[in-house]
Amino acid sequence: MNFKHKTVIITGASSGIGKALAEELAKRGANLVLGARQYVTLCEITAEIEQKYSVRALAVQADVSKEEDCAQLIKQALLTFGQIDVLINNAGLSMRALFNDLDLSVLKNLMDVNFWGTVYCTKYALPEILKTKGVIVGVSSIAGYRGLPGRTGYSSSKFAMNGFMESLRTELLKTGVHVMVACPGFTTSNIRVAALSKDGHAHGETSMEEGKMMTAEEVAKRIGDGIEQRKRTLIMTSQGKLAVWMNKLFPAFTDKKVFQLFAKEKNPLIK
Repeated sequence: MNFKHKTVIITGASSGIGKALAEELAKRGANLVLGARQYVTLCEITAEIEQKYSVRALAVQADVSKEEDCAQLIKQALLTFGQIDVLINNAGLSMRALFNDLDLSVLKNLMDVNFWGTVYCTKYALPEILKTKGVIVGVSSIAGYRGLPGRTGYSSSKFAMNGFMESLRTELLKTGVHVMVACPGFTTSNIRVAALSKDGHAHGETSMEEGKMMTAEEVAKRIGDGIEQRKRTLIMTSQGKLAVWMNKLFPAFTDKKVFQLFAKEKNPLIK
């Protein structure tokens, strides 16, 4: 697939991987529809992209946890560009709290954004993507293959996303539509800073060594390449690949290794 003159919708596009994807795909010639809650920031990003790469970019304020916002995002894309070639479900929230201490509203919030946001956007975009034989991407996580301590809501939402995307891929097998799941592993972004605490407030700081992680720009490049090459699944780090395989082959041993890893983070929740 060549991105030149294709219409790409990216959710969660105001920061992190979403913002990096916008720049990366604009560089490859795509016209963009960027959705996020931070409308002013989105407008600044679209203006910069249009000037820098001579493509068209549209900012749409959208909270993907709201079905009507997702419907409006797709509608605006069609009104502006007349077609949809790629949908990248990137919008996401994280969390950091032990389940025993957690307000259940935090889990509901994560499911609403990470899972239902993907479902809503895909539902409204699918009829148009069927016409273009386009691509649907879910930006998931290694946490969607292996449950992580202190991230029960995040892992649950990503497991749900992975199951949804796998089912959808099978349903669409003979339609020409491509479905890809991208699992970045730990990435330098603001997702851990914005991660929800036990009572639903943002932590405001990261619990990990960000400098040792893959950059959002590298993740965006790999997702772009994966779409062009029609990859089925992208597990982007050696640590992530090891975790997926170890969890399949030696699940009890992997429990212990994951516990040890998260016991070493800043202000650990488990000891």
